[in-house]
Amino acid sequence: MRWKGRRVSTNVEDRRGGGGAKAGGISILGLVVAFVAWKFFGVDPQQAYQATKQVTQQTAGVETKGLDQPTPDQQEAMDFVGTVLADTEDTWTQVFKSQLNAQYVPPKLVMFSGTVNSGCGTAQAAMGPFYCPADRKVYIDTTFFKDMRTQMGIGGEQNQTELSRQDQAGDFAQAYVVAHEVGHHIQTLLGISEQVQKARAQASKAQANHLSVLQELQADCLAGIWANHNQQRTQFLEQGDVEEAMDAAHKIGDDYLQKSATGQVVPDSFTHGTSQQRMTWFKKGLTSGRIDSCDTFNNPV
Repeated sequence: MRWKGRRVSTNVEDRRGGGGAKAGGISILGLVVAFVAWKFFGVDPQQAYQATKQVTQQTAGVETKGLDQPTPDQQEAMDFVGTVLADTEDTWTQVFKSQLNAQYVPPKLVMFSGTVNSGCGTAQAAMGPFYCPADRKVYIDTTFFKDMRTQMGIGGEQNQTELSRQDQAGDFAQAYVVAHEVGHHIQTLLGISEQVQKARAQASKAQANHLSVLQELQADCLAGIWANHNQQRTQFLEQGDVEEAMDAAHKIGDDYLQKSATGQVVPDSFTHGTSQQRMTWFKKGLTSGRIDSCDTFNNPV
């Protein structure tokens, strides 16, 4: 995948440096402040603790500390994600205008390490990349890209760094992951996410899971639309790139993951779709390039 030398998005927040030590839901600094309030100003320590805790919780989402001295691999991870995000911004601005006669409002993308506070609550890297509709941000721990290689075998296992070098395989599979999460942002802008959320609240567990599957498959299709139009704009695809994305879609299918983990497959518990479904819908978006081809809710596969 050719990605270097293009615009890098300014909508990336680097929180990989962490946001401070926590103890019992309150920062270490908060405990110190509560102690000083009690020791020197006579404030009841329990009251001081609770007041400081409230302030901490209100400001917990502000984690802006990046890496002071990023390694070349860490800097390249930032550059890569920023370039892919910029590609989604330019592509969806064009698609929204031409197909919907609407203005595209891009999401922010947060890069973090370990844990992160989002508008949807505290999240850990083990959850994988996710989109939070509450704050309209995409969250990615770039070590997930390493896991794609070492644990899932996507794009090869030869690279142990956060991100593959430009001349190594796997970068388009990683770009597909970013584009999928941006697909969820598109669903939020179009009002689809809100409709699904309301429907899931009134459905049985199995029905709610099925609605989640349809939403995820649509995000795969939207990622394919991005790849279609970005190829037209930048000619960024190289031989084998599409196969990488298809391999990624295959290996993050619910049936594949369940069988790999337990040896069994439980369809009613699916939340993202089978490998075949994910590959089919990504390819549909890649082939058509049109939003109206991604109606998974009325045209399930």
